[in-house]
Amino acid sequence: MASDYDALYRAALAQVRASEAAVSEARAALLPQVGFQADLQANRLAARANHPLSALVGLNPYTGQPIYAQSQTIDRTYAQSDEGLKASQSLYRPADKITLDQSKRQLDAAQAQLTATQQDLIVRLAQGDFDVLAPQDTLRYVGTRNDPVSHQPALAKRNFEIGNANITDTREAQARLAMTDAQKIAAKNDLHVRQLALEQLVGKAGVRPRPLAKAANPPAPGSSADTWTARTAHSPAVRRADQALEVARLEVDKAKTGHKPTLDLQASIARAQYPSGDPMGSISALTGYHAALATIGVQFVLPLFSGGAVMARERETQALQDKAQADLDNALRSSTQATRAAYFNLQSNLEQVKALQAAQDASHAALQANQLGYKIGARTNIDVLNAQSQLFESERDLSHARYDALVGLLRLKQAAGVLTPGDLAQIDALLAH
Repeated sequence: MASDYDALYRAALAQVRASEAAVSEARAALLPQVGFQADLQANRLAARANHPLSALVGLNPYTGQPIYAQSQTIDRTYAQSDEGLKASQSLYRPADKITLDQSKRQLDAAQAQLTATQQDLIVRLAQGDFDVLAPQDTLRYVGTRNDPVSHQPALAKRNFEIGNANITDTREAQARLAMTDAQKIAAKNDLHVRQLALEQLVGKAGVRPRPLAKAANPPAPGSSADTWTARTAHSPAVRRADQALEVARLEVDKAKTGHKPTLDLQASIARAQYPSGDPMGSISALTGYHAALATIGVQFVLPLFSGGAVMARERETQALQDKAQADLDNALRSSTQATRAAYFNLQSNLEQVKALQAAQDASHAALQANQLGYKIGARTNIDVLNAQSQLFESERDLSHARYDALVGLLRLKQAAGVLTPGDLAQIDALLAH
């Protein structure tokens, strides 16, 4: 549900599709280009020909010899229609080949970003589930604690009336009951807020995550910190920075092609029609004149001088390559640091789970001992209340520590770049069925 609804994940998925299309677009520049062109136009031709034999004016009345004008003038309006096919094929354009290589690198970077976004979504989803379960556990523990606490004021009052306790026990029991009610109100509000956040993440109302099984213990990382750190070289963040560096290197190579020539094969076939006749012919020319022209050849272009733009572009791309290298170094260091921090945080969480489990067992035994001691007069009411509070806090802290350890394991795999949707199955196996 979250994959279909989350805006960040859908944006990364759309970027991958756009990058795939960009590869096809870059490849198209290396393939033949064919186009059809047609136009219809009205023209006016005004021409003057200076030639002694350009036009016969008449005969000399005395000699009978022909008389020719010294010039001929044409002034006419005519229609013209043209249509034709033009085709070209790149023979040598090194910049286009480099652009295709860059687009492939950018596609790899987009896929790495999609993987990173998916990993982030997995962690956010698990965190959202456990953020809902934590206040639910608090409410459950408060409810469990509320039953004995609610009876404690009456018990303290009865003991006070018969002289086995003082008024302080009664007031303390009432205060603890009021505090328990306040904790319940706070937990309900926290649960409502966390529930809304989870529903916003998955795009569906009324979702209810399953709680952890009572005997569920978070799994250990299974490898050393150095082993986890070695995996960061293939993390999405590092892969993305590495592809950005390759794109920058190719951009340097592309800038250097500004000095190189280009060579294209070009061919065309066209037809021109003149419904009013040949515009350059005589007045008596037949109508419906048309002409056809076919050409084929190569076009060679050699840049000579561009005002220093090519050299400036080379310096710019070289500086951008240096920046990309620095970004890659930073990505490697950041991933390594994040992986080590996640590893030791997970180790700490697992140790806390063990310690809190022992504290819970000890608190439960202490509560039983204080309750027995209170019945025989060896313990006061406040001792029982303190033992109940200690047990509640240890149960609550143990529950939260388990959640933190499970999310910590996911964060460790995310930092190392090896987190996949299949890793959620390991957590699902720990949930109550």
